[in-house]
Amino acid sequence: MSDASESSNLRRDHTAEAIRQRIGILPERGYLSDAVLGGIDGGVTSFAIVAGAVGGGLPGLVVVVLGLANLIADGFSMAASNYLSVKSEREDVERRRRQEERHIRHVPDGEREEIRQIFAGKGFAGELLEQIVAVITAREEVWVNTMLTEEHGLSLASRNPIRAGLATFGAFLAVGLLPLLPFLVGPSDLAHGFGASIAVTAAAFAAVGMLKGHVLGRSILRSGLETLLVGGVAAALAYSVGYLLQQHFATL
Repeated sequence: MSDASESSNLRRDHTAEAIRQRIGILPERGYLSDAVLGGIDGGVTSFAIVAGAVGGGLPGLVVVVLGLANLIADGFSMAASNYLSVKSEREDVERRRRQEERHIRHVPDGEREEIRQIFAGKGFAGELLEQIVAVITAREEVWVNTMLTEEHGLSLASRNPIRAGLATFGAFLAVGLLPLLPFLVGPSDLAHGFGASIAVTAAAFAAVGMLKGHVLGRSILRSGLETLLVGGVAAALAYSVGYLLQQHFATL
């Protein structure tokens, strides 16, 4: 995007009406982090099974069975954990909200003093500070939201727990299935299948990392290499463990 085009878009997004619409609605955080985490974990976990099994000298059928079983079980477990985590975050915000509403009802002067000290810490003083306190405490919803963000450090932007879980599960399955594909549709030879699995998985890791970098405005190449490195280290560890165990039991 050219500088002129970016400048035009920024001006359009910062008109009074655009700002009013954007700020007037509590944002819902995206699910990119859930999908990226699920995809990376699915790829690493699935390929670790493949690498460990191949390193241990197990036949291709065992690789497929172990991989698919692990893919479904671990994918569901990770999605369920993410669902519960996001749900707990939302419940904590609501608990704090009810707590602040009780405090405002029972000790309003004390809560006003908290607002006063919060904004005094930001550099406001005198009559301007008192005006800020009066405006914020005039509406209970604004008052409570201010306490949640300023006193408790909570984010009002929420995520839907079901969508977060589904994003994790879908990405886990999609990327996690790739290391198994060569053993499902490719040659029966274990070495050839493993080589194809390495190539497919490496490409998937790089693609996930590059997508993350593109969305977050980071270096696409660096993000791709970073994710590829993480997956590669995990796979190397799994293969080494399988190989060492195979060598150990072969000497017994």
